Amino acid sequence: MQDIILLQCASCKNKNYSTTKNKKNVTDKLVLKKYCRHCRKHVEHKETKA
Repeated sequence: MQDIILLQCASCKNKNYSTTKNKKNVTDKLVLKKYCRHCRKHVEHKETKA
């Protein structure tokens, strides 16, 4: 039941990371603080559709 999701930078809107998520256990959107190469800093990345 793992689905592939993409993580999008909150400031520059680039899709930088892909990960998996179990949609039965985690129903809300995933938000992680990751490094963005385009912004050159750690910013929040939010879940988008694949």
